[in-house]
Amino acid sequence: MLFADVVGSTRIYEVMGDLLARDMVLTCVEIMRSATEQNHGTVIKTIGDEIMATFPTANDALNAASRMQHDINSRSELKVEGQAVAIRIGGHFGPVVLENRDIFGAAVHTANRMTSQAKAGQIMVTSAVVQRLAPEWRSAVRQIDVATLKGKSNEDELFEVLWQKEDATSMLPAIALGSGVARERQRPRRLRIRFQGREVLVDDANPTLAIGRAEENDVVVKGNLISRLHARIELNRNKFVLVDQSTNGTFVTTHEGEESFVRRDTAQLKGEGLIGFGRAPESGSSLILRYICEE
Repeated sequence: MLFADVVGSTRIYEVMGDLLARDMVLTCVEIMRSATEQNHGTVIKTIGDEIMATFPTANDALNAASRMQHDINSRSELKVEGQAVAIRIGGHFGPVVLENRDIFGAAVHTANRMTSQAKAGQIMVTSAVVQRLAPEWRSAVRQIDVATLKGKSNEDELFEVLWQKEDATSMLPAIALGSGVARERQRPRRLRIRFQGREVLVDDANPTLAIGRAEENDVVVKGNLISRLHARIELNRNKFVLVDQSTNGTFVTTHEGEESFVRRDTAQLKGEGLIGFGRAPESGSSLILRYICEE
């Protein structure tokens, strides 16, 4: 099942007024309804700016969710003060109780809470959905955190669906080029990671580095603001990419003083600098990570 809603609808009404805002929200709801029905789904109900829908398969659900995001994103008229209107989507798989054309149960609450974990333009699903996906869709999801959802006692793995083509492509392993000339054009690169007196390399032999407070990470960083699976650094197409998976985000300060903040997004690492988890890096802190990009 999926929940999808319009992000910031209260602001839309404040800026546009009731009549124009209602028309815009209804347009978004109709786009979401159409995408559901085109992918074998059933709209159980709409509540204001939100829809709840069920699907026969997890693949159908993600096909619909992706279509919703694409169609909302491509409608140039769906803008408020120059900013595009966005939706967020959450999904889960589980048993439900069907009564009077409505559904009830713990699984419904979990799907709804996954929506609250998503930000504008995101699709978030549970591991129960991921386990039921075809390989094509499974290759386009990434685990971004482990969290305890409101009303539940146990932790759930949170997965983001990379519905945009360029995002999905960036998550695929780099393909070795068959041409010797092409290989020569690619200069070997490596990233030196230094943390608490230890140095780790990210290179062709070790293309991924997991960072977080859980012991299974390659670099374990303890702290109240640090997520269990906080971030990854990947060598992708001869570039070093920081992939944030956290609740509180990751801060990067370059040697030149340029600062950036990444939360559930990606950023390329260049040159050298400092990385802070959950807070801006402070020189001398034992919780910062130093990086040096070498060619």
